[in-house]
Amino acid sequence: MTGIVVPHPWPRDEHEAAAIQERLRPLVDRDGPGPQRPRLVAGLDVAYGGDGEDDGADGACRVAAAVVVLDAESLTPVEEATAAGDAAFPYIPGLFAFRELPVLVEALGRLRNIPDLLLCDGQGLAHPRRFGLACHLGVITGIPSAGVAKTPFTGSYDARALGPQRGDGVPLVDAGETVGRVLRTQRGVKPVYVSVGHAIDLDTACRHVLALAPSYRLPETTRLADRLSRDALRAHG
Repeated sequence: MTGIVVPHPWPRDEHEAAAIQERLRPLVDRDGPGPQRPRLVAGLDVAYGGDGEDDGADGACRVAAAVVVLDAESLTPVEEATAAGDAAFPYIPGLFAFRELPVLVEALGRLRNIPDLLLCDGQGLAHPRRFGLACHLGVITGIPSAGVAKTPFTGSYDARALGPQRGDGVPLVDAGETVGRVLRTQRGVKPVYVSVGHAIDLDTACRHVLALAPSYRLPETTRLADRLSRDALRAHG
């Protein structure tokens, strides 16, 4: 998957990073229908050496990114790619994407197949500036994207209204705006937090997340990418 152009230099500090998010945010397509029947779906994840926060004086630590492309119907892996490096950008809430983007873009560039949908282990619009990792990757690549997070980052929801059954969901709301959905993927298990990244609507994103999670809480895209990123981190020291 060649030709990924990052439309900005990697930021040197918090001010530059926030300015990049503000500049790119208007490019997010919040309502695009997205792929209704995707053929290939990619999961993306990053593993960190140490505690993932401040392993050095400048916050640098070793990271490895993994992209796993699945056949959307059979959920069998079609292709995978990894990349490793040092995440030199500091650990700053709301700017976490800048620790992961360089290796994720490198791994995506090594794919031979172009996925129809990217599912990130992180946030999309459920972000203080409405520009989380899934938004950033979607805008850079032009591929429909969504975030599937294990924990919420911003916003709140009515936990009492969330039913126990697979497919039950409630809005995730921040400052009066629906920024995602708290989605139950299996009966009685903890929910996941789905938010639009780019060029897909929330209903479609949640439908695909459920289809990709037939047996476990997390979709297969996330499970396999998580495992591969950890293996890549060990392989690269």
